[in-house]
Amino acid sequence: MSNIRVRFAPSPTGFFHIGSARTALFNWLYARHTGGTFVLRIEDTDKERNSEDFLNVIYDSLKWLGMNWDEGPGVGGDYGPYRQSERDAIYKEYIRKLFDAGRAYEKDGAVWFKLLGERYETFDDHRKKTVEKVKVAPTVIDDLIRGRVERVEDEDFVIVRSDGSPVFHLVNVIDDIAMKITHVIRGEDHLSNTSKHVELFKAFGAPVPHFAHIPLILKQNGPGKMSKRDQGALVEEYQRRGYIPEALVNFLSLLGWNPGDDREKMPVAEIIRLFDLPGVNQSNARFDDKKLAHMNMTYVLELPPDDFVARAKAYFARHGTFAAGMPDENYLREVLLLSQPKIKGIEDLPGYTEYFFTENFSLNEKAAAKIMGKGDPKTRLLELADALKTVDFSNDLVIEEAIKKLAADKGLGFGDYQSIARLAVSGTNVGPNLTGMFRVLGRDRVLARIERFLARQ
Repeated sequence: MSNIRVRFAPSPTGFFHIGSARTALFNWLYARHTGGTFVLRIEDTDKERNSEDFLNVIYDSLKWLGMNWDEGPGVGGDYGPYRQSERDAIYKEYIRKLFDAGRAYEKDGAVWFKLLGERYETFDDHRKKTVEKVKVAPTVIDDLIRGRVERVEDEDFVIVRSDGSPVFHLVNVIDDIAMKITHVIRGEDHLSNTSKHVELFKAFGAPVPHFAHIPLILKQNGPGKMSKRDQGALVEEYQRRGYIPEALVNFLSLLGWNPGDDREKMPVAEIIRLFDLPGVNQSNARFDDKKLAHMNMTYVLELPPDDFVARAKAYFARHGTFAAGMPDENYLREVLLLSQPKIKGIEDLPGYTEYFFTENFSLNEKAAAKIMGKGDPKTRLLELADALKTVDFSNDLVIEEAIKKLAADKGLGFGDYQSIARLAVSGTNVGPNLTGMFRVLGRDRVLARIERFLARQ
């Protein structure tokens, strides 16, 4: 294992945002690529907004996405505790170090960090008041993604509020020092904080970690960063909808990173092998839920049969699709595998397969009007029902050949029977392979449905 240590430090104040998941992923990928350590640290000092429910969402989402942490809550490690709410004693020790070094002072009930340099007063046009500033050289940040960045930090700043709570800048740096973090990989919106953090690292006499500020994720439409209120922004929504977590990981990895070629679908092991910070873009990445849905579809199509069935059953159970309990195991498997090549996502299965599990399925009126308005569909259905009475329904090919023979005998095509047959048996004009659908439903149910459909016409 290398000495590289990275961390993901979320706050449990809301649902798990797609941007947070991408930040966690880039840290996790870098740790796995370099053989380093991925630390999960919880920034839970906001007592009014923190929630154990939101914290559990973070844990569950990371586990669902396959991002196991090497150190952190539930795992332990040499640098705990890993929740900031449990680290007060550590923060007080470090604050005392700043006072002892003459780098902190009290004012207006708060604790301020003292910059080094000649002080002077000037009128601030923006704040409309005279402020004290410090003559300092620009802070230079050699960012591994942004390149050389210079920022001027020329005013003392608060590190402990008047209520005694330490601010983000202070605890963030203390934790990075105490946990020996070597690389800070975070969103570009934190770049403005980095000069403060560098000053604190130096004041503590600690090595400054390598910074890598990754591009923002932009909302799908219009300007601005994607927020928790935007469509598609919450990770748990994809979990609820039955998305394949590997598809979401694959998609997120490409939001701001380029593997060096045109490949898009890659297994996680390959992404880990290729991922490195020089491949991360500087320009922001725009979220595209259609692209994500397409990637998820490709993953669904390629799932091994047992895996697909297991995921589908878990989705049905989670959503209470079958109120009376799961259908017969073998029958359910047949239905699912017949549907797999045709669906866009597992979330489509309940609606797509409804008619396999009930005789009280709905009729698509628009499809019915279109199909019943062409040719002589009732006659075709009567002919088909008569021809199917002696057909072996255990074999797709036998069913197909019987329909083809009927069509040839009548001087018609397979399609003249297919549309009306599908409508009568399933209530719609889309679905899996017709002969496969007939085989799974069985001859008795197919003929009964055709008879019932004709009786209503």
